[in-house]
Amino acid sequence: MTAAATAPDQGTAGTTPEGALSQLLREANDAGITYQEMADRGITPDGSKLPKQWYQKLVKTPPVNPPSVPQMRAIAEAIRKPFRRVQEAVAQQWLMYEATELAGYDEEVRIIVGHLAGKSKAELLAWRMMIEAAERARREAGE
Repeated sequence: MTAAATAPDQGTAGTTPEGALSQLLREANDAGITYQEMADRGITPDGSKLPKQWYQKLVKTPPVNPPSVPQMRAIAEAIRKPFRRVQEAVAQQWLMYEATELAGYDEEVRIIVGHLAGKSKAELLAWRMMIEAAERARREAGE
């Protein structure tokens, strides 16, 4: 007696999506920064360098654990991106966390931005034009 073959699990079929930090490093490499240049530029706060293979591994086969804060600082230097951008990419790749907070703004602004998130460029442009037109009308009315 033979058992029927089961279909492969769709969740494991194909390749897994590239993580945010891996993508950031790959894009820097695609833009012309070699892994050796990353290794030369990426210096941790204590003065040590991360080897070329370390950057390559982050792109090809990322480790289970995220980079440390000193390593993130080295990555930021290596790819000439702000530390905050690298920090967000690490959080997204290893913690599945995407920053959506707007520091320094009140709840009303956060709600408005939340409604605009995910809109197309055309929709965002239309909203911007409406806001600017309303501000112009208020100024012209002397308010």
